[in-house]
Amino acid sequence: MSQGLPVSDVVNVTVSMAARAAQARNFGALLVVGSSDVIDAGERLRTYSDITSVSADFGTGSAEYQAARLYFQQSPRPVDLLIGRWVKSASAALLRGAVLTDDQQTLSRFTAVTNGVLDIMIDGTKRSATGVDLSKETNLNGVAGRLQDALSGANVYWDETNSRFAVQSITAGAGSSVGFASATAEGSNLAELMGLSEHAGATAVTGKDQESLADALAALSGASGDWYGMVIADEMLSDKDVLEAAAFIEADAMSRCFGHTVQSTRALAADVKDDIASKLKASNFSRTFVQYSSATPYAAASMFGRAFSVNFNGNNTTITLKFKQEPGIRAETLTRGQADALRAKNCNVFVNYNNDTAIIQEGVMCNGDFFDERHGLDWLQNYVQTNLFNLLYTSTTKIPQTDAGVTRLVSNVEQSLNQAVANGLVAPGVWNGGEIGELASGDTLTSGYYVYAPAIATQAQSDREARKAPVIQVACKLAGAVHYADVEINVVR
Repeated sequence: MSQGLPVSDVVNVTVSMAARAAQARNFGALLVVGSSDVIDAGERLRTYSDITSVSADFGTGSAEYQAARLYFQQSPRPVDLLIGRWVKSASAALLRGAVLTDDQQTLSRFTAVTNGVLDIMIDGTKRSATGVDLSKETNLNGVAGRLQDALSGANVYWDETNSRFAVQSITAGAGSSVGFASATAEGSNLAELMGLSEHAGATAVTGKDQESLADALAALSGASGDWYGMVIADEMLSDKDVLEAAAFIEADAMSRCFGHTVQSTRALAADVKDDIASKLKASNFSRTFVQYSSATPYAAASMFGRAFSVNFNGNNTTITLKFKQEPGIRAETLTRGQADALRAKNCNVFVNYNNDTAIIQEGVMCNGDFFDERHGLDWLQNYVQTNLFNLLYTSTTKIPQTDAGVTRLVSNVEQSLNQAVANGLVAPGVWNGGEIGELASGDTLTSGYYVYAPAIATQAQSDREARKAPVIQVACKLAGAVHYADVEINVVR
């Protein structure tokens, strides 16, 4: 039966969904780099939000766990942690089986097998298992053991944490390889049953030669842009390794910071100039900080944990690291000379005072910049960039290359800076820089910032034809923080 003419012939309505805005970076995520083989060279990175998950994967005796525990012990507790693999020694090839569902893990599915078969290429040689009897096994570890008994040149195990079987070559390096499993002989197909076939969803990871720390950091940087801070969970780092890591972070296209813990007492001697703290200061690294701790090898993770509790989208949320606590770390009792030596080397320390308190001091990078300013300015750069991109990206019409269009861009930048004022990074003050637009040295930034863009008529024709906006310049005043105070008390009688 006819329903009549469509209403759209008279009133035609269309709905257009706006583009989803790009998300800003997370400036509260720490990467712990370790050499444990828990994470294979193919996976490279895992994400964690609590220490329980870290201990389940790495155990409580691992270096990765020790660093993560200090991070999560901070108060307020940070949330985002990544752990990355450094292939410090050559790694073996691995066939990582598919994750098995609860039903696929049912033991009766395996004990029903009395004639299991499987073919697999290991280090270029075909290995075959036939007549595998699983009928007497009481758990999946036993199932893996029976397959290993039938194969040579490989270790087979059940990964309970990730609910999957794995086959690992007994050789290491670039020549190590494990292919996907299959079954050609008559019998029960163990390749499918154990999730070791390509069809089942297994993943083949090739062996890898020993890599330098710089190569590892390059791989981890390329693998994820989700981390901002980094510590290396390895007590055997050489000064060369530390300098190499600091140089990489300094040069990385994505803004990041590196924290290193110094345990050698040579850092306490003012006349020692070749310790790692002195070397890092001499290199003028602005994205690396060091902390002295005689008892805790990864104390820098605690400093990151406190800094990463800052929510830049809040009101009055920014902090200075000086005066903060480091739960789980023994405070140092230093002489005035030792404290002065650390301060001169821009080396942070969690230190006891003679009023029964302990605090972090001074909260600085190796070049003397304060960590909270480095952290905050990295956030501000990304926040302004993301918001301005989203203005252009989500606009349903073009933003014209006119003074009115540029005003929209300037207003967008001003809105971003308003948040920097709200969270306490930027504050009103006297501008002591060079002239920008109508702003001169000595003028007061009453709002904490000044945004300037020249008139569109002054733009070069080549820039106009390239559809570039005039350069937008920002002058802003950091709020800073009070670290010292003098009080004069005058008494008369």
